[in-house]
Amino acid sequence: MKIGGLQKISLIDYSGQISAIVFTQGCNFRCPYCHNPELVDPEQYGPMLPEEDVISFLENRRGKLDAVTVTGGEPTLQPDLDRFLQALKGMGYLTKIDTNGSNPDVLQRLIHGHLIDYIAMDVKGPLRKYERIAKVKVNTAQILKSIELITASGIQHEFRTTVVRSQLDRRDLIATAKLLNRAQRYVLQTFVPGKTLCREFLAEKSYTPEDVSAVQKYLTGKHLRIVLR
Repeated sequence: MKIGGLQKISLIDYSGQISAIVFTQGCNFRCPYCHNPELVDPEQYGPMLPEEDVISFLENRRGKLDAVTVTGGEPTLQPDLDRFLQALKGMGYLTKIDTNGSNPDVLQRLIHGHLIDYIAMDVKGPLRKYERIAKVKVNTAQILKSIELITASGIQHEFRTTVVRSQLDRRDLIATAKLLNRAQRYVLQTFVPGKTLCREFLAEKSYTPEDVSAVQKYLTGKHLRIVLR
């Protein structure tokens, strides 16, 4: 596993659980507003953490932590992900992965192998805008397959969209929500300029809380549970 970071404790990343977060290096998308450029851009990679050190830390925290989230970057690119998750399950941890949904075959394998207890998938926007937002070629059929796999899995899950004014308008959010009509939860994350892959996005204007709240109210009326974050 190419591990680029470790957050030793989080009270908010895994709903209802005390968790650690493992950050993997490498991503196949180049979303300009990404807030983890050091995990996406090879020129910004820092030194990797030895996997054995991460495992040792988690071994020592058994009974004090409930869960481990594996995020990135894009964790499904890691060839050792299955083995790593097996190790976490062997220690008694609940496991969660954050994914962009570009590798549904990996997700299917993890689901069928009972290696994950929670999935959070970033949905960039309506399928027609995926390549514009991700800045790479995207097989949107794979994105749709991941959505279908996750919603049918019976596993705790959420979908989330980072709401960036220059990327998505209200109609885009409504179109995105229609892809998720069977989802347990849809999270709208207001973009906050801070650290971004593309420096121009540091000057990006965010939607106001009132704007996002108006979208939430509209979508909630469509029988989809909307959460603002």
